[in-house]
Amino acid sequence: MNIQQINKNGVSIAYVTNNEKLISDVQSALDLMATVRYEVDCNLIIVNKSEVSEAFFDLKTRLAGEVLQKFINYQTKIAIIGDYSGYSSKSLKDFIYESNNGNDIFFVSDEHRAIEKLSGFKA
Repeated sequence: MNIQQINKNGVSIAYVTNNEKLISDVQSALDLMATVRYEVDCNLIIVNKSEVSEAFFDLKTRLAGEVLQKFINYQTKIAIIGDYSGYSSKSLKDFIYESNNGNDIFFVSDEHRAIEKLSGFKA
């Protein structure tokens, strides 16, 4: 796991990359949060969509909801960078829309947008 710390507007953000999936189940999401907190003392995280299990984007699996709840419980915010235009599920599109209008999880197209979203929060 590689953690790059980004500072913007006095806010520290962790951009995490990995060769394997970072979020494949609830435990891996908890491990991600714990590692980032331990290594860089940060509660704002950016990951790439390619490092999130496809099961996350199939809302029938309930993985997205369970993971989101853990991020909320542990007061950690996450931005997932990727292209979401290939998904046809109306439920997923609604979930992404609602998430992007909330304060905890964001689905964005690039690193710049992720940093802009997360830098508005104080850690």
